[in-house]
Order: sequence, then C-alpha cells, then structure tokens
Amino acid sequence: MSRYRRDHTPGACHFFTVTLADRRSSLLTQHIGLLRQSWRRTTERYPFETVAVCILPDHLHAIWQLPPGDADFSTRWRLIKTGFSRGLPASSMRSTSKVQRGEKGIWQRRFWEHRLRDEADLQNHTDYLHFNPVKHGLVTQVKDWPYSSFHRHVRAGKLSEDWAHEPDATPHPGDPA
Repeated sequence: MSRYRRDHTPGACHFFTVTLADRRSSLLTQHIGLLRQSWRRTTERYPFETVAVCILPDHLHAIWQLPPGDADFSTRWRLIKTGFSRGLPASSMRSTSKVQRGEKGIWQRRFWEHRLRDEADLQNHTDYLHFNPVKHGLVTQVKDWPYSSFHRHVRAGKLSEDWAHEPDATPHPGDPA
C-alpha cells in the first residue's frame, strides 16, 4: 500500500484539490446542495475556516485554515466525501476494490494538499482557485461562476467584481507551485 507524505502542521492553512473518479461527471454542481450540506455538517463536528473554495463539475479546490493544535484535514475530507456520496447512487464504473470496500466509486480515493507557506503563496493559490472556471472554459469571466468564494471576496472588498478582467490585471494567474 502506498504511503503518502502529508504535512500535518497543526493550525496550518492548506490548499486542496479533490476530484471525482469520473472526470466527465458533473455531480458536484448538479448536487451542489448535497455537497454544501455535507460540508456544513463536517464543519459543525470538526471546525475549520474555508478561506476560499471553488466547486467545478468534476473537482473542487479549497483553502482551509485549521484550528490551532489541529492538523486532521483527512478526517474532514472523509466526512465531506462520505456525506456527499451517501445521497447518491453508486457509480456503475466501480472497480472491484471499491466494491469490496463498500465505496460508491464517486470520488478518487486520495486528494492533493499543499501547506501554504506565506501570504504570497496564499494569494497565488486563491487566485488560481478563483480563476479555475475560466481556465476550464466554463465561463469567460470569474464573476459568472456561481460556485466560488469569489463572490464572498468581492462582498468583503478583497476583490473587484471585474478581477482578472481589469485592463492592468494579469488575466491568467499561474498554476500554484
């Protein structure tokens, strides 16, 4: 069995990418209410701050700030993924090992995480996350994607509604390091 090296710094801020098993699927946006419910229930049991998030049809990006002394993001993702999956039928494309483990085959088993090192790293990953719907051709302007914390950042005065489409703005933030 593979051993993944994760950064378990208590109270750290992390960037995550979590992906559906079927990259052609649009379950996350089709069942956004179910995902939000699972997310909310998880934060009630295991609090964390969602600094930024963007839900795309087949994957999501999130930045979480964990509470001081807490490094258990894996349990939180397990609960979010399980809660979401519970409300859906099993995938018809499940592997034998997923069937044997009682998994519905909706999610890729693992997720990608990166501990954010400083404010610049946080800003780069937040920009990447918010620009992702444009990068994937889902919309032409960031403000047009409804499943993003971009709108919360605009309301808080952190970003303008025309971010990434202003004349002097960089139109395509680079991929995170």
